Amino acid sequence: MIARIEPFHAIALSREAHRLGAEGRSILHMEFGQPSTGAPAAAVARAHHVLDTDPMGYWESPALKQRIALLYRERHGVEVDPEQVLLTCGASPGLVLALSCLFAPGARVATARPGYVAYRNTMKALYLEVEEVPCGPAERYQIGAAALAALDPAPEGLIVASPANPTGTIIPPAEMAAIARVCAERGIRIISDEIYHGLSYGEPAHSMLEFAPDAIVVNSFSKYFSMAGWRLGWIVVPPSLVDAARARMGNLFLTPPSLAQHAGLTAFDCVAELEGHVASYRRNRELLLAALPALGLGEIAPPDGAFYIYADIGHLTNDSLSFCMRLLHETGVATAPGVDFDPVDGHRHMRISFAVSTDRVEDAIARMVPWFQAQPGR
Repeated sequence: MIARIEPFHAIALSREAHRLGAEGRSILHMEFGQPSTGAPAAAVARAHHVLDTDPMGYWESPALKQRIALLYRERHGVEVDPEQVLLTCGASPGLVLALSCLFAPGARVATARPGYVAYRNTMKALYLEVEEVPCGPAERYQIGAAALAALDPAPEGLIVASPANPTGTIIPPAEMAAIARVCAERGIRIISDEIYHGLSYGEPAHSMLEFAPDAIVVNSFSKYFSMAGWRLGWIVVPPSLVDAARARMGNLFLTPPSLAQHAGLTAFDCVAELEGHVASYRRNRELLLAALPALGLGEIAPPDGAFYIYADIGHLTNDSLSFCMRLLHETGVATAPGVDFDPVDGHRHMRISFAVSTDRVEDAIARMVPWFQAQPGR
């Protein structure tokens, strides 16, 4: 039987937004977690130089692997051998590699609901059994050690994300340590999605490697480094899985783009520019949080990191996809329906990305406030 994969509804909404834009409509794209800024200037300059001087080919940059390993030592106090780092064509192939290295078809893997849509659908494509654990305001929309301990039987795996998509919530270090203990006691293998690391507005996020050295970590240059289109990411695997992960990477994806690897190494040196982006996101977050009362959105996930507001719109609709489509057509503001992230309760939620320029956030607020105030149910 062929696995049935649900569509990513935000992609269809984005297509409609681009169609409207091509017709001359003013569209504000806040549907994807995609920075509106480009790659750091020095990284782009490096790419131009490489294009002029290097024919390129299939390649895995030893220098970039070493720099990523250094990141874990400097930021998290964790020693990672560069050979444990595999460069990937973004985080999505990294997730495929991690899941296929750890689990056979039919294995049960737990994850939080709401959660990133591709967790559920990638697992389905690999014929894994998805166990979505409902996590609401009481759990800060994150799966916790107690919930994992209560699962009977224990799942074979866990996907955890901190900061999370769509909520932006961060798991405190004590809870991460407790999750690692439960997983060790119950034989649950951990995949930690750390793609939003570097995007925090209070306490920084911790790596699961600080608590579970045998976890597989997935990360990418798409978010903090503002290089989504370059399709470059990495995974960190325990030494026992290096050969298995390398075999899968070579056969399924070969190598990530050589050009992106050159640019990515340079991007590590662009701290001032990248932190400037974080400062903009922080300002955008403040503007949206201040606007929530006028929008009538009283229940949101606490956006500790990433660049999202995940809001309950149950008082306004029971169909988040139609609601977001109507918002797009009537205001030009493109957002994401919550049903992508939560097939059970997501019809009452929406996600707004603030990974855009501050003037666009201000414009979006100006458009959305009167529209929300005119909705029945306010």
